Amino acid sequence: MPNPIHQFNQQIIDEFRANHGKVGGPFEGGRLILLTTTGARTGTPHTTPVGYLNDGGDRILVIASAGGSPRHPDWYRNLAAHPQVTVESGAFTYEAEAVVLRGEERDRAFARAVETDPGWAAYQEKTDRIIPVVALHEIARPGPPNVNASSPGEGLKVIHDAFRRELALIRKEMATFEKGSTTLGAQLRVNCLTFCQGLHNHHTGEDMGIFPFLADRHPESAPAIDRLRTEHERIAALVEELRSALSGTDPASVRTEVDRLTAELEAHLTYEEEQLIPLLGGA
Repeated sequence: MPNPIHQFNQQIIDEFRANHGKVGGPFEGGRLILLTTTGARTGTPHTTPVGYLNDGGDRILVIASAGGSPRHPDWYRNLAAHPQVTVESGAFTYEAEAVVLRGEERDRAFARAVETDPGWAAYQEKTDRIIPVVALHEIARPGPPNVNASSPGEGLKVIHDAFRRELALIRKEMATFEKGSTTLGAQLRVNCLTFCQGLHNHHTGEDMGIFPFLADRHPESAPAIDRLRTEHERIAALVEELRSALSGTDPASVRTEVDRLTAELEAHLTYEEEQLIPLLGGA
């Protein structure tokens, strides 16, 4: 008889891959990755949908809650035995090194998770084990990132849609905090800063790579590329304004800067897709 949990996971995996990270059901509107580990006993690969927390830099955090079960989830036992894993974010696929957090570092990370979703605390109350928090450190590789797309044009759209989803999540989280708090949550602050860094990296890559390539191959695109470069400078200034607001204590100022960045960025992404996807191929 088929295992219903495995069937459910496979449905999520299929939907995640088909829609570049966008899923419905219980994971809708959340941050989700597909985590592929190596079986501790079998040595075979196993893929599991897992929620994650941003942690800035080159790592994300996953929590081995298993819904408050008395046993660690299989994926945790696997990565404890074989720490190298594969992460699918929807837009990208990359190899990562899994490191189990210990002591105060684990406690701080878990507290941030609880701040974002009290359900994590409920899971901890259900079990005697200390629920592990694991950092997944991306393993650097030469060359461009591995985008989950079949053409450069499709890749651009996939990356843009990932930014759109993340920004929508941040705005939703800000609205939740504003209802009952006069301070900005620690995890929300990390989410905003991680988004800012990812956007900076993406635009830097375009300025240094895709724009010179297109200008050389398609000289007629020069006016559009000039406009896009100017918009990058404007968005970079807005990102710095957001960073500055995040260093303060006023959630309203952060919301103002997020809204300003959202308006500029959404218009920029749409224009860039209109101008560049026909040149790059794909949709």
